[in-house]
Amino acid sequence: MTPILPKADAADLVVAARIRRGLTWAQLAEELGAPLVWTTAALLGQHPMTRDQAAAVCRLLELDEAVAESLQLQPSRGSDPAAMSDPTVYRLLEALSVYGPALKELVHEEFGDGIMSAINFKVDIARRPDPDGDRVVITFDGKFLDYRW
Repeated sequence: MTPILPKADAADLVVAARIRRGLTWAQLAEELGAPLVWTTAALLGQHPMTRDQAAAVCRLLELDEAVAESLQLQPSRGSDPAAMSDPTVYRLLEALSVYGPALKELVHEEFGDGIMSAINFKVDIARRPDPDGDRVVITFDGKFLDYRW
């Protein structure tokens, strides 16, 4: 019996196949009928996919059953430290470092004592044209979870 392909290795194969076939993440998400950001995160190893989702994406990317099997595994969520220093990721961390305390205050003022769920959660990205240069719009949409004593 062979070991199950690690999710990071499956992600590398997905990325390579996507690039070599000239497909976008949006096309893969559309094929799966799933949200774009969720699909991308799942294919990079951050969410488990259903058997049908894994089979569909592997058919499209011409990847084997070992990749499909790996895509269905529960992940160890998080990022490797090298990924966190990527300029795009770092700028997102920087934005949360600057605005996180203000957002926390505003969440508490609006909703009370609690947190925004990152489990019952949706995230989206959009491009908005602007005369000074296109804008990146990232939306976090999480259920409010109040602390109960």
